[in-house]
Amino acid sequence: MMSELNTASLVVLALVLAAEFVNGWTDAPNAIATVVSTRVLRPGTAVLMATTLNIAGAFSGLAVAQTIGKGIVKAEAIGLPTIAGAMVGIVVWSTLAWWRGLPTSESHGLVAGLTGAAFASAGASALLWAGWKKVLVGLLFSTFLGFGGGLLIMLLIYRLFFQSRPRTVRSTFGKLQILSSAFMAYGHGNNDGQKFIGVFALTLMLGGFQKEFFIPNWVIIVCAITMGLGTAVGGWKIIRTMGLRLTKLEPVQGFCAETSAALTIQLASAFGIPLSTTHTINTAIMGVGATKRLSAVRWGVGREIVIAWILTFPASALIAWTVTKLVIYFWGH
Repeated sequence: MMSELNTASLVVLALVLAAEFVNGWTDAPNAIATVVSTRVLRPGTAVLMATTLNIAGAFSGLAVAQTIGKGIVKAEAIGLPTIAGAMVGIVVWSTLAWWRGLPTSESHGLVAGLTGAAFASAGASALLWAGWKKVLVGLLFSTFLGFGGGLLIMLLIYRLFFQSRPRTVRSTFGKLQILSSAFMAYGHGNNDGQKFIGVFALTLMLGGFQKEFFIPNWVIIVCAITMGLGTAVGGWKIIRTMGLRLTKLEPVQGFCAETSAALTIQLASAFGIPLSTTHTINTAIMGVGATKRLSAVRWGVGREIVIAWILTFPASALIAWTVTKLVIYFWGH
């Protein structure tokens, strides 16, 4: 029985890493999309930087991992099928969106997947609404602070540099954008990178490898590297959508968008609030684009992105619910 349990645990842990890999496809590119699209850094250099700083960010705190691992569903009310269903929901939905070149939120997909899977295995009593409150706060953070911060920082830069030559501005912010994209990559690891770390640790506990919820250092390293590999393999469609299709970006705009998004993410991480880095950087890019003129933002592309955000919740939850029911039927609790 124990060998069967360990085998099942290893399968579920592999699914968690698969979801983290897909997270690298669709979420981690957010940290470097603008710095690549403005041609400040080459793609390979940007990916290496993002991977390194994602790992550093993941080691900087575990408040978000604790929220995901212990604050969304009751660990005592669920089992390995719940985690399996949630991870499959994320992988399927995010891969479909990636194929369309749309950036989805793995944060929203993860929370919705865990909720749908827990509801399938244990009903509404398995849900912890306190964690959902943090998710809703994160949604407000990413929308209003992302857009408003990008807009305000851009207006401030216009005021400070309105007499400067375009060539000087481009050269100055070409250097500064390396710092802002590094800050964004670090923030991504500090918030988004922690989410699957929390699920991985939760799976170790449910599988009997650990007696309580605990996050070893090796779990942080494995998850962060897996996410970095996903970014290197498949992140370019998302980079194209965000950095080239949504609005035309110069280094100064990339700097403002990344700075706004990174500050928002750091604030949320300090309070253990899981928010969508996809949502945050996209709204920041929209805010920056809107300072030129509203028509500078390709709102048709923006509409596609928003629709993908909205559909992530029900799609991930439904897929996770269905898969969990099937796993329980064939496998049992």
